[in-house]
Amino acid sequence: MSISIRRDGTTGTRHILKIRNHEIPVDASPAGGGSDAGPEPHDLYDASLAACKALTVLIYARRKGIPVEDIEVVVDRDDSEERKGVYRLKSGLRLSGDLSEAQREELLRVAGKCPVHKLMTEVKTEIETGWAE
Repeated sequence: MSISIRRDGTTGTRHILKIRNHEIPVDASPAGGGSDAGPEPHDLYDASLAACKALTVLIYARRKGIPVEDIEVVVDRDDSEERKGVYRLKSGLRLSGDLSEAQREELLRVAGKCPVHKLMTEVKTEIETGWAE
């Protein structure tokens, strides 16, 4: 699978990110020289964690017959030490439904094992940059 991003016009910093049949605007923040016409790359990185946790919990709950109704994942970023090599994300889970305390704890544990969480914390990512063909 390929993901592409292309500048949207000849002025400004807005780009269009294409993933399969989906298009997402991406831009730099005003502090970064952009006009905030879409999420910036760090936002997408953080959002991937929230989305993965929410989907992982939902799919697990359905498979196990756990009566979860609504799922919200909130991710807060602390990038104050990013240049020192530390990027902190704090995720919080909100669930609704007729859940026992044991089920809530089980779903919290499952959220902590989502694939993107593991990718961010346990996998070495190698990146090669070259000319596109």
